Amino acid sequence: MTDNVSADGSVMMDELFREAEKAAVFAYAPYSKFRVGAALLAGDGTVFSGCNVENRSLGLTICAERSAVVQAVSKGCRSFKALAVSTPDSASPVGPCGACRQVLSEFMPPEVPVRFGGGGPDRVDTTIGELYPYDSLHELAER
Repeated sequence: MTDNVSADGSVMMDELFREAEKAAVFAYAPYSKFRVGAALLAGDGTVFSGCNVENRSLGLTICAERSAVVQAVSKGCRSFKALAVSTPDSASPVGPCGACRQVLSEFMPPEVPVRFGGGGPDRVDTTIGELYPYDSLHELAER
């Protein structure tokens, strides 16, 4: 990924979202038919991507966001600058699930930018803190 970032970060987020769209192509979603791709920008500029991998035992399914985090952490990375999530089978944006929000907040401070979008043109730009407010991990660290 290039370091071509506009003042508002939009170029970086556009490029990261394209990486999430590419990751969604590899999703294994035979049950829900709902593919998800995630792209996680590490502090050193490396992009880690992940996709959802379903299982007929629903509880064993792994989401794209957690897949990307696990890949990054397993390679020694624990510092992240941004996240993008693509849900191409939805006409409108779909944000990360609660379990993913919990995992993301474990590794990212509240100010980390997040973009998510579906197969249509709409995108949501937010932050980890807005997705997961009142995070006890970060609240307790401030005391």
